[in-house]
Amino acid sequence: MPVPDHAETSKGTSGEPDFLGVRRSARGRPWRLTAADADLVSLLIRRFGLPEVVARAMAARGISAETAEAYLNPTLRALMPDPSRLADMDRAVDRLVAAVRANEAIAVFGDYDVDGATSSALLVRYFRALGMAVRVHIPDRIAEGYGPNAAALLGLHAAGARLLLTVDCGVTAFDALAAAQAAGLETIVVDHHQVEETLPPAFAVVDPKRRDDDSGTDGLAAVGVTFLLLAGLNRALRQAGVFDTARPEPNLMALLDLVAFGTVCDVVPLSGINRAFVAQGLKVLAGCGNTGLAALSAVAGIKPPFETYHIGFVMGPRVNAGGRVGKSDLGARLLATDDPAEARTLAEELEQHNAARREIEATALDEAVEQVAATLPPDSAVVVAAGEDWHPGVVGLVAARLKERFNVPACAVTFLGENGKGSGRSVPGVNLGAAILAAREAGVVLTGGGHAMAAGFTLARRDLSRFCAFLSDHVRSQSDAAESPPVPVDGAIDIRGANPELVSVLSRMEPFGAGNEEPRFVVPSVRLGRAEVVGAGHVRAFAYGRNGGRLKVIAFRAADDDLGRAMLGHRDRLMHLLGVLRADTWQGRNDVQFVVEDLAWADDQSEG
Repeated sequence: MPVPDHAETSKGTSGEPDFLGVRRSARGRPWRLTAADADLVSLLIRRFGLPEVVARAMAARGISAETAEAYLNPTLRALMPDPSRLADMDRAVDRLVAAVRANEAIAVFGDYDVDGATSSALLVRYFRALGMAVRVHIPDRIAEGYGPNAAALLGLHAAGARLLLTVDCGVTAFDALAAAQAAGLETIVVDHHQVEETLPPAFAVVDPKRRDDDSGTDGLAAVGVTFLLLAGLNRALRQAGVFDTARPEPNLMALLDLVAFGTVCDVVPLSGINRAFVAQGLKVLAGCGNTGLAALSAVAGIKPPFETYHIGFVMGPRVNAGGRVGKSDLGARLLATDDPAEARTLAEELEQHNAARREIEATALDEAVEQVAATLPPDSAVVVAAGEDWHPGVVGLVAARLKERFNVPACAVTFLGENGKGSGRSVPGVNLGAAILAAREAGVVLTGGGHAMAAGFTLARRDLSRFCAFLSDHVRSQSDAAESPPVPVDGAIDIRGANPELVSVLSRMEPFGAGNEEPRFVVPSVRLGRAEVVGAGHVRAFAYGRNGGRLKVIAFRAADDDLGRAMLGHRDRLMHLLGVLRADTWQGRNDVQFVVEDLAWADDQSEG
């Protein structure tokens, strides 16, 4: 995609004006100012003493004067829902109370991603505090595939388990749970994925996406649902008088680091109770009380204080690496262990798997991008890439990279014979899990499910074209794909105002993530000094304002795309930079840097 000599200016098809007149940026997208009520912005400024750009960003995220205090200071006390509001929760809690009283053998079947690993570790740590051992099974991605399978469940039953909890999976495992039920193994499903018309055969199904669940908690990750289950259980055990000096009450607050970890990595909306989970969990994480997480951060070379970035992009991928290209149970074992030596060994093994994952992913991604770039129609509503023998553990990562590059929902499929395993990632406004579930119900895919932002599926090779057409139609029915989706902009900041004081105030809006996106600003009318490639394809430079001011800027992994090429070949031209403002504390600095996500050449009008 060539970089335009001047930003194209006009109005988008929605009729909304393009911010600074930018209709086609270096990355081919219009910029659009987010809507914010002016009266609310003024009220937030007066009541909370916020800079205008921060108040405007909050108003654009739907934060009212009444909810601003809870938003700026999220606490469990203010935001925690009553666990009993979830369908089947009380039934599940009653069964677990009986299991604790009888000291029954409990087994956990968890998914192989971070959400499953944290949910599994959460249960292990809680029941261990009660003096109960829990057997955990995490399926092998290739040998067993996603979700409960009859052989594994019957094996857990044969090993002595009388009660099974499935976490981050199970709501669509009809056959496997029927086999467990027939063998006498009672199951409690703890999930957060899309639910079909009927529920699987289980003693209890706790999933806020059940059609009869009106708890309003359907934005939770599985680890959040699991925490609510333990909160309900803790309350019931306390009321039943189970806790005493010999069996003290477990400290649920000490487990919030795991809840924050799984919530961030599963990319669920960071609003409401999720926001409190992450905000409070980051504080617990900074204390390094979880032996496994402490070892993981040490191996990754990071230290407290931790941010959502460290969870989502540094620590999370390492936990996921075991399930993707190594041993699927490594993450859950690491997060559950209290043995420092074992934790160090597991963390180092995950580090090695993560390095291998990077190489495998890079090869598959290169093939996928080449394939899509050669065949993608200009108005495509969705991207689908298919390869031969791509490692199944990286197709989700490839889908995520394709989504980032092409700005539409994306799926990647690897064919190993006549059937393929696929994974998809979505964009805001498109429920990909619902689309995949519809494809399953229509017989387009063999299996499939997920949630709004991510989904997995299997399909026959002969149905690939049919799947692409079905998915495209379904996505188009959810969103208008007539033009590239605009980049939301929270406002403009003068280069001289991009300082540590503003970063400090912006930090009050943390934690950032899905549903509470980091504020995105434009630094208008600047020129770059010498730009250079550093690290793994990053482009770094200093930006200079026409009336003074200097700002360090960096575009990550951009050297080989249109943004990076524009920065490297800027020829001293005036430009608008779009991105996020962050603290720069490297080697004890108290400075800022601007992470560039896009740019547009300033036209004659914006220069004037």
